[in-house]
Amino acid sequence: MYGWLNVGSLLLGLAALIIPVIIIVRYKKRGNRNQPVLYTESMCACALSLFFQICYNDHLVKIKDWPALSDTSEAVVSGALNLLLGTILFNVFAFVICYGKKTDRK
Repeated sequence: MYGWLNVGSLLLGLAALIIPVIIIVRYKKRGNRNQPVLYTESMCACALSLFFQICYNDHLVKIKDWPALSDTSEAVVSGALNLLLGTILFNVFAFVICYGKKTDRK
């Protein structure tokens, strides 16, 4: 049952990174309607993904699986950092594209 936390974490992490791309594509087609909701969904997906990893690590501690923790802790920290920075940067990039200063070029 706890293995699903890793699958859920992966899927939510991918969603957190894909949603800003959806924001940009939708903006180019329709304007910036409902964008704040999508930014919120992206950040919530990132937070839930990281929470699932914390829950899985807690499970490993409870069952005292120290080799699994020592083998995977560096990868989990690296993945969490990359997910967090990627989500923030992608959302900032999408925000700048959708709400950045508009200049008229002639």
